[in-house]
Amino acid sequence: MGIVYTGRLLRVDLGSGKITAERIPDEMVQTWLLGSGLAAHLFSAGMEPGREPLDPASPLLVFIGLLTGTFAPAAARSSWCARSPLTGIWGESNVGGHWGAELRFAGFDGLVITGRAAAPVYLWLHDGEAELRDAAHLWGRDTFETHERLREETDDRAQVACIGPAGENRVLLAGVMTGGQAHNRAAGRTGMGALMGSKNLKGIVVRGSDKPTYADAARFRALVREDNAYIRSRSEAMSLTGTAGGIPGTELYGDLSLKNWQQGSWPEGAKAISGQAVRDTIWARDTHCFACPVGCGKAVEIKDGPYAGIWGEGPEYETLAGFGGNLLIDDLPALAAINSLCNRLGLDTISVSGAVAFATEAMERGLISADDAGGVRLAWGEPEPVLQVVEQIAHREGLGALLADGVRAAAARLGPESESFAIHVKGLEVPYHDPRAFVDMGLNYATAVRGACHLESLSYYRGYGVEWPGWQEGERDRFASDEATVRLVITFQNFMGTYNGLGLCKFMIKGGMDPARTVGLVNAATGWEWSADDLMRAGERLFNLKRLIDLRLGVTAADDTLPPRFLHEPRPSGTAAGVLPDLDAMLPLYYELRGWDPAGRPTLQKLAALGITSEEAK
Repeated sequence: MGIVYTGRLLRVDLGSGKITAERIPDEMVQTWLLGSGLAAHLFSAGMEPGREPLDPASPLLVFIGLLTGTFAPAAARSSWCARSPLTGIWGESNVGGHWGAELRFAGFDGLVITGRAAAPVYLWLHDGEAELRDAAHLWGRDTFETHERLREETDDRAQVACIGPAGENRVLLAGVMTGGQAHNRAAGRTGMGALMGSKNLKGIVVRGSDKPTYADAARFRALVREDNAYIRSRSEAMSLTGTAGGIPGTELYGDLSLKNWQQGSWPEGAKAISGQAVRDTIWARDTHCFACPVGCGKAVEIKDGPYAGIWGEGPEYETLAGFGGNLLIDDLPALAAINSLCNRLGLDTISVSGAVAFATEAMERGLISADDAGGVRLAWGEPEPVLQVVEQIAHREGLGALLADGVRAAAARLGPESESFAIHVKGLEVPYHDPRAFVDMGLNYATAVRGACHLESLSYYRGYGVEWPGWQEGERDRFASDEATVRLVITFQNFMGTYNGLGLCKFMIKGGMDPARTVGLVNAATGWEWSADDLMRAGERLFNLKRLIDLRLGVTAADDTLPPRFLHEPRPSGTAAGVLPDLDAMLPLYYELRGWDPAGRPTLQKLAALGITSEEAK
């Protein structure tokens, strides 16, 4: 075992059943890190642009980060990467919990999975060993039951990543779920669950006893103690109320999605579904991912009323914003029930809530009838029809036959009138931070490599006044489509690009982990002598590599845009009323400052400066 990382990946051919271990060269890790960085490098090296995402030969690459499984703050993450079945371009989904750390303990840094099994299987990895086992008896079961059954069949302390009926039915909004009912976490975005379903792969179960070693263990422990204390001092609100504690603030700033992004204000509704309301009414206990000093997870229990019996991991910000604000549902127990159903079925709550909001508006406009929806009548503020449609989506029935492939595909079927309210970028439904409240997020959504993704930038933190002494300080004009905004987006995209490669939770950045603090952990763990600038350059390298992948898959500068609603329809009320992001002003400058040509392609000079070879750039 090497320092920190194992230096081993497994190649699994589900068609033949062949499993082989392979060394990962140290120099490759120093160039691409692990996580989605190395995954992108391997994908790029073997990609065939004409190969469809659900072709059996299309690979699923699952990699943990460089520090995953260490006690660095929240070093829990794994990246699930492929050509996205939903968008057709680079897809990656990142998840915390405990699965990623356990994969490292089992002796592996990553998996490259190809082929399609003749019948359902699951992969069992334990202390350096790997085997494929029959999963026919699990096909059709939800993720909670699958989690428990796989633990019974392997090890009661194993960590399980699995798909539910949505993934089995190749629903393009399907994710991969870990942690079971009590501590559920999702690799939700870009359709990785559909890819697993297409491969007849029900789950991956991991258990091991290896632990990381460090170049300077004493230094590493000292830094972790210092960083954890610093993060906790800046994260008290998130520890208490979770990510949903931010809902009243996002509503106040005009950042909360409302009525499929049409409405400007909803203060009482935001208060009713906030993390504070969760804490006061249905909270059961806090949950922590591996090595996390914050504990943003909130398990809930519904003891009475129509949703009595719901318990387990509760809804976080994106789920409450999507099914709450975006559908104007202020019934907190109902939202917990919708969240639980999505988790059971294995669905991404961001994309599904966006699809249901699209369908609600389409029904309101007369483009969809109740007959089209199997008798279901969607209406703003009504949770029961949403529960029915979520079931339909997972099984491709009723309205689910229209929505299961995402908003872009649904709008293409409904016709041009629906394009004006189809809220997606490059086929990925938009997460719940409004680019009219923080115009930097508009530029980020337009240029992010997997489509609409807040996690590729998180630059909106600055708009909320978050500062990092010595790195990012001073007031920000959140409405300015200017050079300062463009530089902010690029800086944050480069920095965020390192975190999936390192296996760290991006909430630690909000907790104060700037590039200098982050690279200190990397050096103590690995023995490298990187500067903060070296770390940022690595993030820039990874971002550019993924852009190259997208270009080879057909993305052009014309795709670097936003939904019409964000470009032409300002919020009608609230603190962000009247604001629109000016992409025409920002995009050309973004390309220039990135070292890209006017068509949005990285120049050969930029690629050479980043150490990206002509082979990667082909």
